Amino acid sequence: MPARGRANLKVIRPVPRGRGGVTPVHDDTSPETATATQRIVASITAAIAERRLMPGTKLAEQQIADIFQVSRTLVRQALNQLSRDRLVRLDPGRGAFVATPGVEEARQVFEARQMIESAMVRQLCARITPAQVAELRAHLQAEQAAVKRTDIPGRTRLLADFHIVLARMMGNEVLAQLLGDLLTRSSLIALMYQSSHSAEASFAEHVSIVEALARRDARAAARLTHDHLSSVERNLRFDPRAPDLSQVLQAS
Repeated sequence: MPARGRANLKVIRPVPRGRGGVTPVHDDTSPETATATQRIVASITAAIAERRLMPGTKLAEQQIADIFQVSRTLVRQALNQLSRDRLVRLDPGRGAFVATPGVEEARQVFEARQMIESAMVRQLCARITPAQVAELRAHLQAEQAAVKRTDIPGRTRLLADFHIVLARMMGNEVLAQLLGDLLTRSSLIALMYQSSHSAEASFAEHVSIVEALARRDARAAARLTHDHLSSVERNLRFDPRAPDLSQVLQAS
């Protein structure tokens, strides 16, 4: 698993301040409060999706409050929302931590993705336009460039966004949001179980899916999508071999 380090949470915009530099107090239902909460949620979600926050990382309320210049109450609201989305675990008396998905949860996430995405590309084949094919090919060029320059956060985001782009081409924002949630959880799962499925392999599989869509070959598109997700899941180390204790101790 990659070494743990302090993740950089990207603050989109600071909370407006009142006279004397004092942050104005808002009630819990105000638009300002909702916006601040969503900024925190979006930043932590992006850090998880881009693999800048590792599973099990403690999310200190005060530190997050200082970063976003908000009250700890708003931070708790954001952490509660992330907990409902299964991205954060709240431990009474210990605080909030980036979630550590179990094996069964991981398998269920990929099973859900298989059902949703295979059906999605099959339907997309019947309605995809030349402009949408061109958009997908432009996305593939961005993926390839990120892979070549070993931009890990960038390529992670782009490889995941490929699936969101497909969902949005269906004209269904609910589907895109649902898939986005599953993809963020998939990123956590990949970190937990150290996927050996390479970015290069994912990119090549995306290319094949786009070519099948361009041909309007629904059967091939669905099969290639199924194979792509199966390959990613297959390369997760769900059942790591237990070390031989005698070998480990003798080696040391």
